[in-house]
Amino acid sequence: MAEPEKDRQAGSEVADPDREVGELVGKLTAPGELEPAERRRLLGRLAQALSAGAKRARATGAGRGRWLADVFLNIAPRIPIRDLHTLAEHHHGLTGEELADDLVRTAQKATMTVGAIGGALAAAEFAAPPLLLSAPAQLVAETIVVAAIEVKLLAELHEVYGVHVQGSGAQRAVAFTAAWAKQRGIDPLAPASVSLALGAATKTALRNRLMRTLGRHLTTFGPFLTGAIAGGALNRMATKKLGEVIRADLRVKAPAPAQQAVQGKPRGELSE
Repeated sequence: MAEPEKDRQAGSEVADPDREVGELVGKLTAPGELEPAERRRLLGRLAQALSAGAKRARATGAGRGRWLADVFLNIAPRIPIRDLHTLAEHHHGLTGEELADDLVRTAQKATMTVGAIGGALAAAEFAAPPLLLSAPAQLVAETIVVAAIEVKLLAELHEVYGVHVQGSGAQRAVAFTAAWAKQRGIDPLAPASVSLALGAATKTALRNRLMRTLGRHLTTFGPFLTGAIAGGALNRMATKKLGEVIRADLRVKAPAPAQQAVQGKPRGELSE
């Protein structure tokens, strides 16, 4: 019974833009390398799905910032977050600060690649005026994917530093999104941080953060290869800065045993 339903959904990719956005972001942020052509194809499909959602949002009078925040909150639970054991497996057995270094490098490479592709797409549209109106959707897609990669990085750094966030998968996804919006780690001694993550102040912070990220990507809207070069470089620097800020914050917030572990001291329970 389940297989026909699965096949039917897979064959109707544009029937539910909101669902497709979540699926595409999940694929674009999954562990492992994507071929450039495949990443470009997925970004193109994401831009189309987001364009459909944006049209509906305009019809209801929703502002771009509020719509972007709503879209991201909907897809946040689909961002694949790995636990510490899986992270060590995927990063050749690294632990502690070395693992954190590798996570940041991997995230930088991912956002740089997305920025280069998004910037190149925008440059191509800039060079072809009849298609100019399709460019914003491509940059919105880049913004959503870069934000998802950075939320994933932030969440996995919490794993490395032993700062455990309680709650269901959806609650934790929202809490990590709120932390990304505010560019800081989650305080494990403030249990209300998860339940308050969807407050008005947090939604405003998320909207502002997404709009700043979109504004950064709009600066890559230039002719020829300038967009690709700028898009990649700006994303790489922003992700590096985020990693530095979050790591410094988590070193303070991590419980004492986790602080020792992240500095390279063995933890017996990790070998089980």
